[in-house]
Amino acid sequence: MKFEHQVKSFQELSLEEFHDIIALRIQIFIIEQNCPYQEVDGKDKLAHHLFFKNEMDEIIAVTRILPQGISYEEVAIGRVVVHEEYRGTGLGNQLMADSMNFVKDKYGEVPVRLSAQKHLENYYGNHGFKSTGKEYLEDGIPHVEMLYNI
Repeated sequence: MKFEHQVKSFQELSLEEFHDIIALRIQIFIIEQNCPYQEVDGKDKLAHHLFFKNEMDEIIAVTRILPQGISYEEVAIGRVVVHEEYRGTGLGNQLMADSMNFVKDKYGEVPVRLSAQKHLENYYGNHGFKSTGKEYLEDGIPHVEMLYNI
């Protein structure tokens, strides 16, 4: 299964696209994971959103890519999510690979930092990220900070 991604800044997103991105993130991070937290944090306005749509024009996977100095000193990738129906199809690996390619095209060969749920450490490790050793609970879920170094 191969999908083509789109990348848009907040200003370039249609209202419908932004709504659907937020709805997908809420469905996964808040409802599926039973984790109430402030999903809309203001950083979306500063981000590029890389996303995939299915044949019915529904957003099925997304990442949020932030420039240096917003979440970390480094470029950050976050809010990585794949719709439940598309997990196990390879879309998650394509999502990260395309996100890293976007970072390289936009920012050059720079380090990238992310906050990973601990159970996904190997997934991000397969994309070149290594644990910084900083582990913590965020909203009751074990997380690990990870860094991709050039």
